[in-house]
Amino acid sequence: MDANSSIVKHTDVTLHPDATRTVVRPFSPGYPQAFARGPGRAQVIVDRILGMDEAGMETQLAATLASLDERHRDVDALLLRRFDDVARGLTGADRADRDQRRLIGAYFSQEYSFEAAALFNPSAVVHPDQQGVDEGDVRFVLSLRGIGEGHVSSVTFRTGCWHPADGRVSIEPSSPTAVAPVIHGPDQGESVSGEVRLGCGGSRTLSETVIFPVLPSQRQGIEDVRLVRFVEEDGTRRYLGTYTAFDGRDARCELMLTDDFTDFEMRPLTGDAAGYKGLAIFPRRVDGRYTALGRQDGENIWLLRTDDLFRWDGGEVLVRPRYPWEYVQMGNCGSPIELDEGWLVLTHGVGTVRNYCMGACLLDKADPSKLLARTPRPVLAPDPHERDGYVPNVVYSCGALLHGRDLLLPYGVADNFATFASLTVDDLLGAME
Repeated sequence: MDANSSIVKHTDVTLHPDATRTVVRPFSPGYPQAFARGPGRAQVIVDRILGMDEAGMETQLAATLASLDERHRDVDALLLRRFDDVARGLTGADRADRDQRRLIGAYFSQEYSFEAAALFNPSAVVHPDQQGVDEGDVRFVLSLRGIGEGHVSSVTFRTGCWHPADGRVSIEPSSPTAVAPVIHGPDQGESVSGEVRLGCGGSRTLSETVIFPVLPSQRQGIEDVRLVRFVEEDGTRRYLGTYTAFDGRDARCELMLTDDFTDFEMRPLTGDAAGYKGLAIFPRRVDGRYTALGRQDGENIWLLRTDDLFRWDGGEVLVRPRYPWEYVQMGNCGSPIELDEGWLVLTHGVGTVRNYCMGACLLDKADPSKLLARTPRPVLAPDPHERDGYVPNVVYSCGALLHGRDLLLPYGVADNFATFASLTVDDLLGAME
């Protein structure tokens, strides 16, 4: 695939999936209702645990704690929280002593290797803490899509530092420990329409934070977070992340909000544009309204505006496929980036043999419905040395980072791993027509 490869600098930094990183998450043993006889499955399991003799229980609990303590912290608190989740409505659970409660919590938990199969489709934003960073450099937060057992997608994070002067990227080592969020809101499995709050204060570094599916709409995955640092008209700043929630049949867009990457809110989005993938929110209001890019028809890039951040309706087609490398479909690769010249939008296009390539376009700053320029050739295309993986011939990003006139472009390769490239705004604009 012919691309503007001369304007892109590649790094030697790659982030590969790591099966040793696990998080303890809820486990609910299934029981086909058609064959159910007598007490429910959960009650049967609890009855068996409560019926164990003291020696057997102590042996089982000791072995379980020894295994979990090898790579998890605060295991007792975690197991007791899980007991509280499952104990409601179960006969005899209220009579369980502390050891029995911990063991019950363990039977209804599982170690989940959240990035065993893939780690890709990154999005980068400026880290809220820039203390200690050398002049000219920038610390950043990276969200990534991890895929584990059952092809279920979760959100994981890394932090790093970018040195635009020479293009270097350094990623802080990931912790061997991963910490499940404390869920404040509806119980898992309930049908909900409201928000869920996630407390991640137990993480000592951001790489320990893992956000796995907690709602029915996310049952099969939380995919492709598009992070943006959003600045309100009064100067208030917060981080927004639109993502695809997939329940195994339907995909729709939801929103994650955080001030500091310690506590998160997850909110469903409503409106006819919310039932699709790839919504990316502008980093500020435009002409007093929230503005976003979408892909309602699965083919073109759309422009949407709203007065309500949580409801998106209507919209208009903004960018249509024009060049052979995007004939099949187009979409955004993250939130628009504000320049003096206008709004820079990184795009993806799908062409022959389902090759995913990346390009860019420029929108008018005052009126983003006006398309000013676009790249006739891809800026980034599958490389012969980086084309193989779970889904071959794909390069894809969920959000780049601007610093001065330099761009850091994190991107996923073949739905398998992530890497980085950099380029200048001037070179990118010069490649447009």
